[in-house]
Amino acid sequence: MGIADDAVEIRAEGWRTLAALHGIIESRLERALAEEHRISVVEYTVLDALSRQHGWHMRMQQLARAAALSASATTRLVNRLEERGLLTRILCQDDRRGIYTELTPAGEALLRQARPTHDAALAEALETAQKTPEVAPLVEALAGLPVLSRT
Repeated sequence: MGIADDAVEIRAEGWRTLAALHGIIESRLERALAEEHRISVVEYTVLDALSRQHGWHMRMQQLARAAALSASATTRLVNRLEERGLLTRILCQDDRRGIYTELTPAGEALLRQARPTHDAALAEALETAQKTPEVAPLVEALAGLPVLSRT
C-alpha cells in the first residue's frame, strides 16, 4: 500500500469513527425525544432551527439545509409539523414562489419542553461515547471546540 492508499484509509477510518459517534448520539436522542415528547430528532432540529430566527421567517431551502434533508423530505416534514400545529407556512410577499416557515406558539412550547430532554440525552450519549475506545478521541476533540466548551 502506498502513501496515497494510506491517506485514503485514514480518511475512511475517520469517517467510520464520525459515523459511529453520530449513531450513538442519534439513537439516544431519538429514544429520549420520542419517549418524552413524541417528536423525532429531525423534528426537534427543525423546531430548534426555526426558534433561532428570532422573529424572522425561514425559507424552506434554509430549513432543508438545517435539517440535512432533501427538498421533498423537508416538504413532507413541514406538512406533518403544520398538521400538528407546530409551525406555519407564509408566502413571501416579494416572491410568490417563496415559502417561509415559522414556529407557532404550540411549537415554541413543545421546543421549550423538549430542550432539557435533548440536552440531557446529548450529554448522556457523549458520556457513553467517551467510554467507547473507538470514538473517545473524537469526543475529546469535540469537547475542545469553542462552541461546545461554553456549555
